[in-house]
Amino acid sequence: MAVERRRYRPSMATDATDAVFSPVVTPTTLEETVERLGSAIRAGLLPAGHRLPPERDLAEQLRISRSTLRQALGALSESGHLVATRGRGGGTFVVDRPPLAAHGAVGALPADWRDRVAARRAFEVGVACLAAERSAAEPSAVADGLAALRGQIDLMAGADGFPDYRRADAALHVGLAEVTGVRRLVLQAAELQADAADLIGHIAHPRAVLEHSNVEHRRLVAAVERGDVATAVRTIRRHLAGTEQVIAGLAPA
Repeated sequence: MAVERRRYRPSMATDATDAVFSPVVTPTTLEETVERLGSAIRAGLLPAGHRLPPERDLAEQLRISRSTLRQALGALSESGHLVATRGRGGGTFVVDRPPLAAHGAVGALPADWRDRVAARRAFEVGVACLAAERSAAEPSAVADGLAALRGQIDLMAGADGFPDYRRADAALHVGLAEVTGVRRLVLQAAELQADAADLIGHIAHPRAVLEHSNVEHRRLVAAVERGDVATAVRTIRRHLAGTEQVIAGLAPA
């Protein structure tokens, strides 16, 4: 079923999309733009059917030249992330089924995969801590964000196949970064989720494993909602340790 195209409305941007479209400050503006937008799409910050801002507006937001932006958008179109349409209601949209990984994940795991999992664990432990602390201090400020996380958990519970599950999974982990209220963490979370997708693509996805993982998602969100820092940190550490064990056990030699 085709995904409904979403109109671009600047006033409706979320904290996550604000972070995605913040200025690119790097000598390699083309590569950084491709990486940022590609990671945001694979992590679900820019969902299927999402319309990007008009080219002029997006170039100004990213503070890059329009020619560089066109190159980046062209690369993302060729890689299957974006599609451009012409005519009334046209624009540049995220495709209906974006890729879950940057490249086809085949063969043995990369040699540094445990380092990458460890980096994600360190990051997400900090995010869970900050999110729970903010929930305890400002419960009304995080109410909508926590409701969105519970919605992603429900999507995973009812997912029809792993790609749908994975997109909701990534959105949950990025959404947890949004709950912290620290905008920079949202972009980092998106990048780590895109990297995680590349690793997870090497393994099979048994239903029992996914169901157990989602049980831990519920425990994590409940702990954050209570402002229970210790339980939130313990839960995310156990969750990611389990992910590492599953990757090690199911990945091809």
